[in-house]
Amino acid sequence: MSELEEESRPRAPITAADVLAWLEETSLSVRAGQLSADELIGLLGELREASTACANASDWTLLAAREQGASLRQIAPVFGKGYVRAPAARLEKLHRQALNSEQWLEILRRKDERR
Repeated sequence: MSELEEESRPRAPITAADVLAWLEETSLSVRAGQLSADELIGLLGELREASTACANASDWTLLAAREQGASLRQIAPVFGKGYVRAPAARLEKLHRQALNSEQWLEILRRKDERR
């Protein structure tokens, strides 16, 4: 892949490094007494919503990767330990709701409209 292709490919909207940096900064604020319990509860709600959104994006990407020809063996390492059972089980669960990534995206759109 060329540098130009590498630069233009989609990236995850948040990374583990982003989260760790946020945690470090927020931890300092908490220790300094700058955040109340109510503010932390608000942050907790935001993080839980973001976690659900990341899980939904992960599911969409799993479906799309399979549609593009990725094998379970290729996908398995991102689930940890290289086992193909984890992505296979996730795909089986997803396929009970949607047959492909476009259907999954439509489900997510409908959920978002109801909020």
